[in-house]
Amino acid sequence: MKIDLSDLNAFVAVASARGFRDGARASGHSASGLSEAVRRLETQLGVRLLHRTTRSVVPTEAGQRLLERLGPALNEVEAALDVVNGFRDRPAGTLRLNVPVSAARLTLPAIVPPFLAAYPEIRLEVIAEDRFVDVLAAGCDAGIRYDERLEQDMIAVPIGPRVQRFATAASPAYLGRYGRPRHPRDLLGHACLRGRFASGAMTPWEFECDGEVVRIDPAGPLLVQIGAATDLAVEVAVAGTGIIYLFEDWLRPHLNSGALEPVLEPWWQRFSGPFLYYPGGRLLPAPLRAFVDFIRSPTGRTG
Repeated sequence: MKIDLSDLNAFVAVASARGFRDGARASGHSASGLSEAVRRLETQLGVRLLHRTTRSVVPTEAGQRLLERLGPALNEVEAALDVVNGFRDRPAGTLRLNVPVSAARLTLPAIVPPFLAAYPEIRLEVIAEDRFVDVLAAGCDAGIRYDERLEQDMIAVPIGPRVQRFATAASPAYLGRYGRPRHPRDLLGHACLRGRFASGAMTPWEFECDGEVVRIDPAGPLLVQIGAATDLAVEVAVAGTGIIYLFEDWLRPHLNSGALEPVLEPWWQRFSGPFLYYPGGRLLPAPLRAFVDFIRSPTGRTG
């Protein structure tokens, strides 16, 4: 049985993304093209691979088994073909990164322009989302995560600033109306703008000062999905509706302009910066190898 490799790639893209539209965004192909490829593959195999409804796309048992075997296999095929890159003057090909929205906003802007200028034959695809995924099964070469979310069998390379802080801030108008908190527990009496991950998890607000760690779960008038709607929460804070808790670098332009004022700054907790991570024990595709070398170089270090 002769199966088109592109049809297998289409199936992996759709099954991993759990949808034709998301699969199209991740793979760079049209949703209709992916649908036709999957239908052709199912016809050739004589087995339904995906359960399709108006709301979701879920692999059948056969589809899930195929997905589990195909992801690593297709990545090995791509790595094998990439060997010819060693005979080129400059690396070429596609590099796919899965990153949190915060990294796409705060870490990559200082790195991507000089990297693409140094490697004009590399095409960079960035999928920004805040759910934790298997980068290989998702069709990506590498990801960016923070150390508490790294798997043990991954190689991790520091990328971006090595120390960051979570900041709390509010507009001058809000602080003028409701007063300034003096201790993290005072936030329990304030309007706080909260975030929730796509998984439904909500992390507490954490503060630290002179060895004392305080974790609180404040309430407030707004709850947004972290990443996708974080900018909305920032704008609502600027408008004077409540207090926000977010990466200091994300809030820095508003703090510098005076649109927001620091709240409880001595309590802002520090944490280590992000890492580029990728599976060990496999041949690195040339574009990924070039990216790793770049961020390890003085030009690619941003903090």
